[in-house]
Order: sequence, then C-alpha cells, then structure tokens
Amino acid sequence: MSKLKNKTAIVTGGSRGMGKAIAKALAAQGANVALTYVQSKEKAENVVAEIKLAGGKAIAIKADNASNSDVAAVVNETVQNFGSVDILVNNAGIAIAKPLNDYTIQDYEDTMGVNVRAVFVAAQEAVKHMPDGGRIITIGSNMGDNAVSENMTLYTASKSALQGLTRGMARDLGRRKITVNLVQPGPVDTDMNPGNTELADFLRTRMPLGEYGTTEDIAAMVSFLAGDESKFITGAILTVDGGFNA
Repeated sequence: MSKLKNKTAIVTGGSRGMGKAIAKALAAQGANVALTYVQSKEKAENVVAEIKLAGGKAIAIKADNASNSDVAAVVNETVQNFGSVDILVNNAGIAIAKPLNDYTIQDYEDTMGVNVRAVFVAAQEAVKHMPDGGRIITIGSNMGDNAVSENMTLYTASKSALQGLTRGMARDLGRRKITVNLVQPGPVDTDMNPGNTELADFLRTRMPLGEYGTTEDIAAMVSFLAGDESKFITGAILTVDGGFNA
C-alpha cells in the first residue's frame, strides 16, 4: 500500500500505545514518519527500527509537549530530514486523576499545556511548511463528550477544549484544503489502560460491543483521515469507542 507515498507525517507520543500503532500504520501506507518521545528513547528507537525493517523511513525526536520550543523544534527537525510536513498527528497527552479540591494550579497548567496548548503550537508551526491539502489529526477522548468518571475533571476539560480547537482550525485552514479532525477513542487496550483489570471489566458493561478497542482500531481511523478518501471531512469529531457514549 502506498497511498501516502512521498508524504511526511509527525506523530507525537509515538513510542508506545496508540502513537506507536499510528506511526506504523502511516509508514505502512508509504509515509515518512517523525515520531516523538519524552523518556522512552529505547521504545521510540524500536518503533523506528520496525518501520525501517518493513521498508519505511522514520526518525525519533525527543520532545516534551509541555515545552513550546520543543514542539516547534520537532517540526523544524522533521522538515530538515524529510523536506515537508504533510500530516500532523497530535497524539501525546497526559492525565492527572485527583479529586477536584486536590488539584493544584500546576496540575491545570500541565494538563492544558500538554493536551491543548501543544496541539495549538504544533499546528501553527506545521502549517508554515504544510502544502495545501495537508492533514491535521488530533487524538482526543470520548470523555470530551462524557465525564464518565470522577477525579478526571481536568482531563475531561482538556479533551472538550480540543473540539473547539479542531472546529476553529478547520475554518481557518479550509481555504487551503487542509483538513482538521479530532478522533475520540474510548477504552483502548494499552499499557496505560490495560484490558485485563477490574476497571476494564466494568467499562465493558458500558459498551454495546462489549470489548475494548485496540490501538490498531484507532490507527485505522487516523490512516483513513490522512488519505485522499477523507478530503471532504473536516472539523469533524469522530468517536471510536465501541459505543460507550451511545
């Protein structure tokens, strides 16, 4: 498959979980991939090695999404290596779970900085180099629509904010045929949210399909949005949650 041949994609938080699956899926479609990591250098390099072994091109860039300068540097390094940025996938995120009165202002700043501000900064930097017809895809959460549990106020707020950011950027970039879409995963089996816990068993009772999603399920949606088949979809909020929010 080569629908993304000669395209370059950035995937933030691409060393594990959904980010890893997305990076591999885009590379399998022919894209050059720059993936970022904060601490998991070995894991990131393993993803790069897997992509190269399969015949693709990839690089790993250390970057903290809490840092505006790091986010901007990722775009510049990607352009230096591959010449452009055609696809931006904002996948990196954090979750701080606490009762409302236990949150600190720093918790707020950290959550909004990584989950929202970094998406804004990355988009601003990427579109400087992105040709018309590019793609911006952000990974949110079905919790952007539904506060499914207590102790997740800041996370829920940040994921709701991405909806407005997505719609606004879609309006701003539409004349350039750059599409901007938000993917909202529900329960997905990752090392941060494993499918073999009591919590997972409870969450399955809320899902019509009765099963956790896989990282490949999310990657498949991102791959679709990155290609030409999705050129008439922008400003969309696409929930992939096994019916959790139904």
